Amino acid sequence: MIKISVTAVIRCPTPQKARLFFWIGVRSFLFVMVLAILLSTWRSGHAQTDKRNGMIMIPAGSFVMGSNDGPEDERPAHRVELKAFAIDRTPITNALVAAFLNAVGPINSNGERLFDVDDNDARIHRRDGRWSADPGFENHPVVEVSWFGARDYCAWVGKRLPTEAEWEKAARGKDGRNYPWGDSSPDRTRAQFNAGWNETAPVGSFPKGASPYGVFDLAGNVWEWVSSAYLPYPYSPSDGREDLRAGPVRGTRGGGHDSPPEELTTTQRGRNLSRNFRSGHHNIGFRCAR
Repeated sequence: MIKISVTAVIRCPTPQKARLFFWIGVRSFLFVMVLAILLSTWRSGHAQTDKRNGMIMIPAGSFVMGSNDGPEDERPAHRVELKAFAIDRTPITNALVAAFLNAVGPINSNGERLFDVDDNDARIHRRDGRWSADPGFENHPVVEVSWFGARDYCAWVGKRLPTEAEWEKAARGKDGRNYPWGDSSPDRTRAQFNAGWNETAPVGSFPKGASPYGVFDLAGNVWEWVSSAYLPYPYSPSDGREDLRAGPVRGTRGGGHDSPPEELTTTQRGRNLSRNFRSGHHNIGFRCAR
């Protein structure tokens, strides 16, 4: 009886220890479950939203860049492998660039013009000693920002311009679609195009035109500067096109508010667009990546 009693005492923990073991087990189980869900979400290849800064995570992997059926500068179609990256859900607005100009001014320390302050198409002006967006245009995509200005703004907020390959993957996805929303022809529920001079729309106005990852406004409204120089395909990040110093003409993507439908494709590179990188333009804006 003594041996049985001793064994029972050894095998039966106190109520306090039992509760402790129970909660340790519950917490361990919950930790494993949460970790499994996070890993499953990441591996699924679906984009995730970072709500803190309005960015969309684009998963690592390859996609087909360019087209064999489009203009010469889109050829050849070729496969590009990319690391995971994040890209802004919407283009940068006039209000955001106004804050940037108040912090750094319209010309940087290298004498590079960041914003065409004297252009009639600009929607940011200096009032009472401060830069501010024109009333009613605060949430419209910024225009008249030079490539230098787009580059410097992204650096100012701790980001960078997307490469041409990153931009196209964010717009096209892995299924080779012609437009961010799919293959159906553009209409005014999906994008701002065929509009009048400087008739931009507020960013995020066309949720039906979102890309497969949930990125908005990748077709129409404004063309977007990318970091890459406008060089022939195939795309290679190691051939000098990603050198951010002044020099070559830079790429633009997506089409603008005054573009015809054929310029809204995910492979369009804006070969007929006026895009001197040293100055701003009425139909070119940008977004940032990380």
